[in-house]
Amino acid sequence: PEAVPERMAEIERLGFDSAWTAESWGSDVISPLAWWGSQTTRLRLGTNLMQISARTPAAAAMAAVTMDHLSGGRFCLGLGVSGPQVVEGWYGQRFTKPLARTREYVSIIRKVLAREERLTNDGPEYPIPARDGLGLGKALNVMTHPLRADLPIFLGAEGPKNVALAAEIADGWFPIFYAPKHEELYGPHLAEGFARPTARRTPDDFEILATVNVSINDDLAAAYDSMRPILALYVGGMGAQEMNFHADVFRRLGYEQAVDQIQSLFLSGHQDDAIAAVPDAMIDEICLVGPKEKVRDDLAAWRESQVTSILVGGPIETLRQVAELALG
Repeated sequence: PEAVPERMAEIERLGFDSAWTAESWGSDVISPLAWWGSQTTRLRLGTNLMQISARTPAAAAMAAVTMDHLSGGRFCLGLGVSGPQVVEGWYGQRFTKPLARTREYVSIIRKVLAREERLTNDGPEYPIPARDGLGLGKALNVMTHPLRADLPIFLGAEGPKNVALAAEIADGWFPIFYAPKHEELYGPHLAEGFARPTARRTPDDFEILATVNVSINDDLAAAYDSMRPILALYVGGMGAQEMNFHADVFRRLGYEQAVDQIQSLFLSGHQDDAIAAVPDAMIDEICLVGPKEKVRDDLAAWRESQVTSILVGGPIETLRQVAELALG
């Protein structure tokens, strides 16, 4: 996109804390962040998310080490497993044992960052050196000395077991759909992870970075309508009917009937009807929509929540308005 470097500079000037890139099955997550991040001096630069099936853990660690040097210690590594449609349909890998794969993946990256010994891994998912090859693999240390051994690693997680894993092994958690008024849904799973003997963090120093879609518009109906296609796509079209992690989040929030209707309509080709079926209340759970006064009032729930950062996007004018409401 044009004018992104100028936009990044404006975001930094407005007082935002960080900037994030993502990947699905299009552009990669690192190249744009390095290009656009070079126009900044203060913003934390992170991936939300880097898909673990896209790279071996050693390659992800190399990218993290490189980005941390390029940014002067401002890089944050956000990781996620994605879903079976992408992992098996795009990357050609099996979507099996996602929890075990994530744990092993993060462990290998931390070994690379620590640089205390040559890299080996006995785990079944990512054996290093490789098994069943030529037998000539050599244990190595990363040549570029990491700038920070404690470079923060965040995990995207939606299911209860994944959330507990994030609290145990990561420095923070990306909930793609977070409802600040229903934190009782997440608390037990976070507490389970923090209570494990291997937990890295406590609730006091663990980051929760929630994606919050924003539409500031004096026309409340139009603001809701701008959010419906986003939720309909995730709930209805991002996954199969028998396995859609996004839909499961909203089911746990109490929207089972709406989710079933949206999925049925979307997957049967009636996408416009699926979009129209997204209820206003479901949007208000996770988004900031409506006139400035309503958005300002709704921000109170986020300030009182466990969330440490809200991640917002949109046109630069929307970001200016968010900065005014959040920081003013």
